[in-house]
Amino acid sequence: MIIVMALDATAEQVDAVVNRLREIGADAHVSQGQRRTVIGAVGDRGQIQQLPWEAMAGVERAVPVLKEFKFVSREFQQDDSVIHVGNVPVGGGHFAMMAGPCAVESRDQLMASAEAVKKAGAVILRGDAFKPRTSPYSFQGLGEEGLQYLKEARELLGMPFIAEVLDPRDVELVAEYADLIRVGTRNMANFTLLREIGRQNKPVLLKRGFTATVDEWLNAAEYIYKEGNHDIIMCERGIRTYEPSTRNTLDISAVAVVKRLSHLPVIVDPSHSGGHRYLVAPLAKAAVAIGADGLLIDVHQAPETAKVDGAQALLPDDFSELMDDLRKIGHAVGVSI
Repeated sequence: MIIVMALDATAEQVDAVVNRLREIGADAHVSQGQRRTVIGAVGDRGQIQQLPWEAMAGVERAVPVLKEFKFVSREFQQDDSVIHVGNVPVGGGHFAMMAGPCAVESRDQLMASAEAVKKAGAVILRGDAFKPRTSPYSFQGLGEEGLQYLKEARELLGMPFIAEVLDPRDVELVAEYADLIRVGTRNMANFTLLREIGRQNKPVLLKRGFTATVDEWLNAAEYIYKEGNHDIIMCERGIRTYEPSTRNTLDISAVAVVKRLSHLPVIVDPSHSGGHRYLVAPLAKAAVAIGADGLLIDVHQAPETAKVDGAQALLPDDFSELMDDLRKIGHAVGVSI
């Protein structure tokens, strides 16, 4: 249930509702928006709904929530969430370009890509130290060594960075280094990992599973939110369909759907969606036009030598040209890029 407080509700009245919920054994999650306070009640639904909440001082209305994802829903919070990655805001009208190599292969490779994407206008560096691969014999990443290179790049260039975590045992390690922790498509339904990430205080980028519905994706975010970590960014990265001409099929409509259902920011990964360099620019442009809060793009100095996903990586000059085009589209739809 969502309990909406009146515009003039006092702190004491909010505390009274929270205390009443706790008396009946329910959890109370308080969200303070720009205009009003909303309290999410989680517990025995029948017991919660039978109490006369609207008779309590300061309560405007009590609304039953039918969806399984309660706290990430618009019913719980009407205002867009703004997530800060280092000093970079994402969501609520703040667009963030995240770019860099798919995998950290060496210090020189990372630094060259990082300098190039920053010069073109990227504000968050991407680069993974742990890579989940279909084949156990493929490059799996540099591990902590890669995280150390990313940390060095942040210190030299002033760019916060995003890195993927694969194992609940590595959450503390990645959180120690990264400014934004990424949950990849293969781990969207790894609920043990989601719970562990929800217990630390670094922002999270949650990629949609390649076979997941929008509701399943939002429920995955609910796992993280419910554990106490409310700084979640959703990432649409394409889903598996019957179409073989692309690596995945970008569900561009999911951006608009999630922004209607949820207050969380939504970004798009056009690189892993199409899987081909020539598709990155048109998919990125479509994402800006439909209202995405950011993009996650692979950029590599020498894609032909890349150990991971070279076929979809942009060259630095191509990325710079794309940024110029995106700024024009952003201006047309009222977004600053």
